[in-house]
Amino acid sequence: MIGKETYARRREELKKSVGSGLLLFLGNQEVGMNYADNTYRFRQDSSFLYFFGLDDAGLAAVIDIDADKEIVFGHELTIDDIVWTGTMPSLKERCEQLGLYETRPMDELKGYLDKTRAKHGTVHYLPPYRGDHQVWLQELLGIEPVAQTANASVDFIKAIVAQRNHKDEEELQQIEEAVDLSTRMHLTAYRMVRPGMHESQVAAAIEEVACRNGNTLAFPTIATVQGQVLHNHGFIHELSDGDIFLLDAGAETKMHYAGDLSSAMPVGERFSSRQADIYNIHLASFRAAVDKLKPGVPFREAHIAAATAIVEGMKGLGLMKGDAAEAAEAGAYALFFPCGLGHMMGLDVHDMENLGEQYVGYAEGQAKSRQFGFKSLRLARPLEPGFVFTVEPGIYFIPELMDKWRAEKQFTDFICYEKLDAWRDFTGLRNELDYVITKDGARQLGTLRKPMTIEEVYQAKEAVEPI
Repeated sequence: MIGKETYARRREELKKSVGSGLLLFLGNQEVGMNYADNTYRFRQDSSFLYFFGLDDAGLAAVIDIDADKEIVFGHELTIDDIVWTGTMPSLKERCEQLGLYETRPMDELKGYLDKTRAKHGTVHYLPPYRGDHQVWLQELLGIEPVAQTANASVDFIKAIVAQRNHKDEEELQQIEEAVDLSTRMHLTAYRMVRPGMHESQVAAAIEEVACRNGNTLAFPTIATVQGQVLHNHGFIHELSDGDIFLLDAGAETKMHYAGDLSSAMPVGERFSSRQADIYNIHLASFRAAVDKLKPGVPFREAHIAAATAIVEGMKGLGLMKGDAAEAAEAGAYALFFPCGLGHMMGLDVHDMENLGEQYVGYAEGQAKSRQFGFKSLRLARPLEPGFVFTVEPGIYFIPELMDKWRAEKQFTDFICYEKLDAWRDFTGLRNELDYVITKDGARQLGTLRKPMTIEEVYQAKEAVEPI
């Protein structure tokens, strides 16, 4: 568990970073699925969790730097609430456990903000990612939803990113717990995948592993034999001998820290020789990326290393030609690897993307590319100790993309289009692990190990011990 001293330290550091003004935090509300009382699973806003630790709906908070105040706004339970939820500690009691000693009713929030603004004080707020937050901001600050993101406080965003990008030991313990639970999910899939099953059966089994002890999923599961569709959540296919099964799944701890892993495995007993060739090219790209992980090295270099290894492998199969490094820098690799190598991970599985990839994954002055392939690189900045992120190269054969590039005559100096027709039905595969940067290198997170080599995949498929 994370103690109140940690939350107090985080808030104090944030005050010093921003310097002046009022920092507004909007907690998340319950959201109805089809009517108000039948709600989706509640998930608190991650920045609200990071600084206040309150995992309850219907809260807001301010850090008034100039007045040296930290105030949580919300409602105490009424008898109507207690009938539905049972008796709980009061809001005041919950706040005091987290080093917060002033609470006020929610209906006083707007008046407090109005008073602050009347004194020419600045109200810093974060870009909203939910419709109810847009409505709330309009009510509180009078800013139209269409203008809210553009007027969000860049100083506030940068200060939060600077803190949340660096994980401390308390956070790393939570993340490693999430990664180990995620690994158990994947080991379950290795053991059970076989011809005649349905994608939905595997998805149900691995999600049960995540949830049976009170944890939950870090993101919607991808469990498919159509791996060339990068985010395939349908669970509609039957598994057949000769298919590659792709699983992208992760768990979230009770304190909401995430794990994120992906795996590729044969549905039958073994990969075909063609599948093994692609798998080993992918594994070489993974290792090339990991070899680059150390403080000061831009993550973009790890991405390029993975892309270069993929080009080299494709050259060996006769699908690409020319200088591999040039093909990687030019972007020709993206026919087979159209996504980014990885992303920051923490309280969000894609950490802080609601605050903007440019601020989270890119250094000051480092431009984000708009080119296909490179534009999906969420993390490119130089790595620093405490950064937690994923490494996830993949190789995909996407017929629609092949046809488009061929018609447009893209990268004909590097791509052997005449050889691609034989590979249109290959689908795709990827593997993903999670890492933290240390003072002199990088460490794979988790005490359990997910299979990576073909031999390890086969061993995992034959394992019988319970997960």
